[in-house]
Amino acid sequence: MALYEIETNAHIMIGWADSQEQAAQIAKEHYPGEDVVRLTKRPRDIWVISKRLLGIAGNAEPCDVARDCLSRAHGDKVHAIRLYMLDTGSDLHEAQRAIETNMSLGW
Repeated sequence: MALYEIETNAHIMIGWADSQEQAAQIAKEHYPGEDVVRLTKRPRDIWVISKRLLGIAGNAEPCDVARDCLSRAHGDKVHAIRLYMLDTGSDLHEAQRAIETNMSLGW
């Protein structure tokens, strides 16, 4: 299996697949309303994101609740914020910060 970078209209996904066709199918399965605009086989077995490039300083830890809300909302930030508020009882500002931080950490 190879590691593929799959870009759609609204998302960039990183995933393992046996072929480019299978990688495109994975994107269609998870985001059926989006078109694949770029599909690249990664040259290495890992994907690296620079925290400094994203503007993340210190030791920001991912939040499992926020990541679950993002997953249930299929990446829709506003819906994920609403779900986070319902799940945790947080106010809007706190929920927005949790969701956006986890989006920048590559949920």
